[in-house]
Amino acid sequence: MTELKNVEQELSRFNTRLLAAAAFVLFGFGLLGARLVHLQIVKHEELATQAENNRIAVVPIVPNRGLIVDRNGVVLANNYSAYTLEITPSKAGELEPLIDRLAEVVDIQTRDRKRLKRLLEESKSFESLPIRTKLTDEEVARFTAQRFRFPGVDIKARLFRNYPLGEIGSHLLGYIGRINQAEKEAIEETEDAANYRGTEYIGKLGVEQSYEAELHGQTGFEEVETSAGGRPVRRLKSNPATPGNKVVLSVDIKLQALVERLFGERRGALVALDPRNGEVLAFVSKPTFDPNLFVDGIDHESWKELNESIDKPLLNRALRGTYPPGSTFKPFMAMAALNTGKRSPSQIIYDGGTFQFGNHTFRSHGDTGLGPVDMVRSIVKSSNVYYYSLANELGVDLMHDQLEPFGFGRKTGIDVEGEVTGLLPSTEWKRKAYKKPELQKWYAGETISLGIGQGYNNFTMLQLSSATATLVSGGQRYKPRLVREIEDVSTGERRPMAHVTLPPLPLKPEHVELITRALYGVTQEGTSVRSYLGAPYKTGGKTGTAQAVGIRANEKYNAAKMEEHKRDHSLYMAFAPLEAPTIALAIVVENAGFGSEAAAPISRRVFDYVIAGLWPSEEDIALTREGKSGAPVGKQRQASEVPLPGSMTVLPAVAGTSAQQLAQGADAGSAR
Repeated sequence: MTELKNVEQELSRFNTRLLAAAAFVLFGFGLLGARLVHLQIVKHEELATQAENNRIAVVPIVPNRGLIVDRNGVVLANNYSAYTLEITPSKAGELEPLIDRLAEVVDIQTRDRKRLKRLLEESKSFESLPIRTKLTDEEVARFTAQRFRFPGVDIKARLFRNYPLGEIGSHLLGYIGRINQAEKEAIEETEDAANYRGTEYIGKLGVEQSYEAELHGQTGFEEVETSAGGRPVRRLKSNPATPGNKVVLSVDIKLQALVERLFGERRGALVALDPRNGEVLAFVSKPTFDPNLFVDGIDHESWKELNESIDKPLLNRALRGTYPPGSTFKPFMAMAALNTGKRSPSQIIYDGGTFQFGNHTFRSHGDTGLGPVDMVRSIVKSSNVYYYSLANELGVDLMHDQLEPFGFGRKTGIDVEGEVTGLLPSTEWKRKAYKKPELQKWYAGETISLGIGQGYNNFTMLQLSSATATLVSGGQRYKPRLVREIEDVSTGERRPMAHVTLPPLPLKPEHVELITRALYGVTQEGTSVRSYLGAPYKTGGKTGTAQAVGIRANEKYNAAKMEEHKRDHSLYMAFAPLEAPTIALAIVVENAGFGSEAAAPISRRVFDYVIAGLWPSEEDIALTREGKSGAPVGKQRQASEVPLPGSMTVLPAVAGTSAQQLAQGADAGSAR
């Protein structure tokens, strides 16, 4: 039988299906149209920006870091360009096999691997990290030829910081190093965050750290058209970076180098200031270190050697080292006596070699008495008994109130970070310093040794030199500063750093004259006479010997029987010339014995350089380094004829001052 179909029914079904298919197609085209409208109209601006960003990369241009020069234009910190082999971990895959393959093309040492490992811990995976720095041209060519083998690895041209004089002045200059995570977070919270895009290094210590804002410069940018693979095709627009400013120090680096050489292998510090304006002329901490070691990441062996050395070369002794001042404290004690009326200049105190307080005997050096002494003689001959009794009369709190205005026990406000306060004791200080009630009480016997700069007294050489400058300038006070001026490298404009004047101390001129006359006597008939024989100028000073460790009451000090690190420190405070001082200094040579043997001879060479423009003979330098010199021996040379060690670059047109000019003018008006 033949099946009969219902044509109308079939046609109806077909039409239904056709309409459904058409509706589906129309719906699909509607969706496509709606999506097209959304992308082309609603999201047009956003997507166009994304497309442009995919095509154009904005690359930060890191500025050249500013130069650091001394007062005479000698370059202390500059930059040089070198190639660096860098890895971006997020693009590189497994690092160890990659580095092993890289080592077949360029020289990669164990220290390079260790440094990269450390950087990986401190950085994010998408950051480019150096595996090798300062590649040779041959290494660059070898890698470039085989670059396709190393995904995520590229060569970049980087600027490296350079310290041409090596260890000279390292503590005052500081160094730069790679920005760590904590520093990154701190920068991100500042208004200057955008200016550090692309910057990987920052000042860590010294002038490099404290003047980071001046030295860094302004970051530029360039717009680069890139291919689909991310390779640059052409540069579209560029906004060049602005280099950092030039920082001109007040320090005379030649004087700095001389002092560091005179110290030799000994530890200690020297700070020399211009009392007329607070400028720092020399800022020495020994031993030093080579800041170049830190520029592209210090290796483990060098860090261990520096960090674990008993000599602590990384400690800035001028800024952070505190010492008992010893007898260099006596001139300030004498001024306190005059200010308070506790002693008149002519009052006689009998020095029998000992001072008895209760059941304790305080002794002079060698137990030798000086007989009757007045104030001038007490300083010239360094009488301990005179100042034991004076401390007892003044009391600890009056001493504190009289001496604190000189800057003892507080920060001077110098223009570098990291300064410590030192310690000028008082009854209030002791109550706060100790938790146990029995330790909070001040005992009268503790006051006695303060009079000769021992006991709790601990100050930096920066504080002692600043106090000396205040004393010899009649009470005029300035904040010490290392930076003399800032020079804008774009405009050439120079911006002198203001002399920060502090309220003067109300010192009577006759009192200042008496103390300076006594300090002059120290160089003529006192403890530093050997060092100043034949000096072509007049100067004043005071030697000091400070205990590094205490000794028992009935035990005599014997340096020969003590470990070197436990021997007394050698100190000296001084100024010159006598009539109108242009330099005041304080120096400590650690564990070197009497101030007259180690510290005072160095001060003589400093003054010879600054006042007379003279440089010691090689024979004299050798004797001074060993602590065996007095007055200079051998033929002195003109300082201007002696070159600095190492490579020295001098920039012209810097407001410089020679040693002789420095002496002529400025802008602003325990026992021995």
